[in-house]
Amino acid sequence: MASLVEELLDVLKKEKEGYDAILSMCEEKRDSIVHSKIDVLERVTAQEEDIASDLKNLENRRARLLTDMATVLGKDGQNLTITQLIELLDRQPGEQKDLLEARDALVDSARKVQFWNVQNQNLLKQAMEMVEFDLNLYKSLKQAPETANYNRNAYNTGDLLGSSSFDSKQ
Repeated sequence: MASLVEELLDVLKKEKEGYDAILSMCEEKRDSIVHSKIDVLERVTAQEEDIASDLKNLENRRARLLTDMATVLGKDGQNLTITQLIELLDRQPGEQKDLLEARDALVDSARKVQFWNVQNQNLLKQAMEMVEFDLNLYKSLKQAPETANYNRNAYNTGDLLGSSSFDSKQ
């Protein structure tokens, strides 16, 4: 059981390092969004995807370890969480303390990453809204205004004025 706990602590430590790596990229990502540096954003996003893949592998490994621990403890493997495991290790205060610290550090890092992801998501939404506004403005500059012509049923015909070019014929 002690080796399983040590392996679980190692997995939790590596997961925290992964989240910390993503957290360190959040500032660069924010800067690339604000300054429209698409190439930097693509690079950072690719790095984040690699780290996220590694984190998914670590998560699967952590789940297998918890299942193995549940089997050793005679518990249902699908329902054992790290918090429950900490409660079950009340006779081993050293391992309990280590697991509690590792879990809290991982949760803290994950919350920080989640916060910055929400911030960057909002920045991306605002950037997309600005691009849409610019496109609509550009389209409206190309479109001539409608005339106030009405048909026989008093509906606007929607005729557009001619182009704004200078007519040299008189």
